[in-house]
Amino acid sequence: MLSIVNDVLIGIWFLIGSFMFFSTELVTTGTWLFVVGSIEMLIRPVIRLIRHVHLQKIAGPGAATADSSFDF
Repeated sequence: MLSIVNDVLIGIWFLIGSFMFFSTELVTTGTWLFVVGSIEMLIRPVIRLIRHVHLQKIAGPGAATADSSFDF
């Protein structure tokens, strides 16, 4: 759920930021929204890593680690 919310927010920040580039008064704010979206893109793999570690703890040490079907 957290990953989905993060992805939606990334899309919102980049979309609003893109529209702000049409106005010279809003370019700075639009640039900041691009920075926020970029930071959230860096958060995405952290969310996946935390989820992967959590699933490995649940599955136990004998579980196969090559299966990535639960990564998303």
